[in-house]
Amino acid sequence: MTDSELSPERKIDHDLSTLIVRDFYDQGLLDYHQTHEKMLHFTQNRSEDTPDEIWLLQHNRVFTQGQAGKPEHVLFAGDIPVVQSDRGGQVTYHGPGQLVIYLMIDIKRKSWGPRELVTSIENAIVATLKDYDIESAPKQDAPGVYVQQAIGDAKIASLGLRIKQGRSFHGLSLNIDMDMEPFQRINPCGYAGMAMTQMVTELASIEEKPTFKQVSRKLKEHISHCLQYTNYIELPA
Repeated sequence: MTDSELSPERKIDHDLSTLIVRDFYDQGLLDYHQTHEKMLHFTQNRSEDTPDEIWLLQHNRVFTQGQAGKPEHVLFAGDIPVVQSDRGGQVTYHGPGQLVIYLMIDIKRKSWGPRELVTSIENAIVATLKDYDIESAPKQDAPGVYVQQAIGDAKIASLGLRIKQGRSFHGLSLNIDMDMEPFQRINPCGYAGMAMTQMVTELASIEEKPTFKQVSRKLKEHISHCLQYTNYIELPA
């Protein structure tokens, strides 16, 4: 989809209590730079009457450094590119089998601060994992969602946002069924030795694993509820 097709300047006949959902799954793995440009274009050109949107997608393999990112937290990038991002936080990894959701939310219109947004996103992730009998919880000092394991907490979902003029962009990543090796090449989110996990690992004893699209559907439903929209509508990506 072109920038003009995604532009918030296009007339969308929905009230502001409706969340717009665009699912890019059928477009395959998306380039990080191109997706960021479209997200930034949307955010910079939206008005007070633009409905909020979330975009669901998967990225090509890439390490992204947040605004606070330090080079020493990339231990060995190897064949995976490292790109600078304008989101908050430190370094993380995106790749096939990981659900990325970008949230373009007007928190000023909601009379929310960043904390309310982060908490609502974390609650949506926890509720989604609960649907699959995976017990998880956020941490006060380390944004994201964690699963308790025998060796301690393991991170299953990461958050990285930016707020510009009261509007958010960037978002979350949930590890579903992916190659976890690249996380060993970094200090995830700036924490040396942080354990990472994914849904298929936590569901190892379950014969029939949830599909990517099933998890996507549940998470977008929980996001719509936790972010207090009356409903959501899916539009072409």
